[in-house]
Amino acid sequence: MKSLIFISVFCLFSRFCAGQQVTNFTLKDARTGSNVSLNQFSSGKVVVIIFTSNECPFDKEYRERIRMTIESFKGSAAFLLINSHPEAEESEDRMAEAIAQWNMEVPYLADKQQVVMTAFDARRSPEAFVLKPSGGKFQVVYKGAIDDNPQSAQAVTADYLKDAIEHLVSGKPLTTAQTRAAGCSIRRK
Repeated sequence: MKSLIFISVFCLFSRFCAGQQVTNFTLKDARTGSNVSLNQFSSGKVVVIIFTSNECPFDKEYRERIRMTIESFKGSAAFLLINSHPEAEESEDRMAEAIAQWNMEVPYLADKQQVVMTAFDARRSPEAFVLKPSGGKFQVVYKGAIDDNPQSAQAVTADYLKDAIEHLVSGKPLTTAQTRAAGCSIRRK
């Protein structure tokens, strides 16, 4: 009951809350140069979207944790990284260079018009969204932080993103549906 109250209060301060549905979008993948649509993943059990950047110090701290999470859930969940940062060091060319170095075989989508960022009300990077596909639609079941310690992977006590994915894959209800993401603000155009 305590977490439900927290979620309700938290939702008062956010335009977008866990439980809402999201619509299809199509963005260019900086890794491959091809377009990727959310609907391509409608037959899976879980879709994870992480708003991230090339240069944010918080993203750099989380990079290896994100890579390990992707590896842990290979075959169980689809992952999409989205970069909505408008700065020059976040350009599509720089995104392509960055993803090649990160050793992650997932789409790294350029949202430079910030359409998807606005639809999700993403405000920080990294910020994670876990979606449950059902009947061609996608429901957000988790929104927020990857874990409870953006500065030290060794000091993590609550692994929100992994827990949300595990619960969804196993069909169990989530205990935490929304947390506050710590990270760099995404500057709006």
